[in-house]
This record gives sequence, C-alpha cells and structure tokens, in this order.
Amino acid sequence: MSIGEVTRFLRGGIWETLLLASPMLLIALIVGLAVAILQATTSIQEQTLTFVPKIAAILSMLALLGGWMFTHLSAYTMQLFRMIPDMAK
Repeated sequence: MSIGEVTRFLRGGIWETLLLASPMLLIALIVGLAVAILQATTSIQEQTLTFVPKIAAILSMLALLGGWMFTHLSAYTMQLFRMIPDMAK
C-alpha cells in the first residue's frame, strides 16, 4: 500500500465525515443564530434557552435524514471492505 492510497483513504474518510455531519452543524448554526437574535432583541440572557431549540432541531434533522445518512455510511463502509483484498497485494 503506497502513501498515495493511504492519503486517498484518509481524504475519503474526512470527506464522508464532513458530508454526514454538515446537515446537523448547519441546522444548529441556523437555529443558534435565530435564538441569539431573539435573545438580543428581547434582552433575555438565559443560557439554557439556546440548547433546547438546538437539540430539538438536530433531533428532527436526524429523524429526517437518518435513513440517508445510514445508507450513505453503509455504502462507504462496504466500499472499504471490498478494497481489503486489493490492499493485501
């Protein structure tokens, strides 16, 4: 196994991680920004107010995209397992 192949595997793993985590991070960012604007306009500085909407939004995104995430991750894993015999050469 060459350095180029190892780099390709690492790049693929990082790309899959970013692809699967980005919807959760994006929705947390949007909800957090909306709550921060609401807090700034109403002068409510309650720290726990930011967590509940973020958790609810992330859980709803997981419910919506969980099947796609599992399918995508399992396809990537199967692709890696299919490459194992080629790595032994």
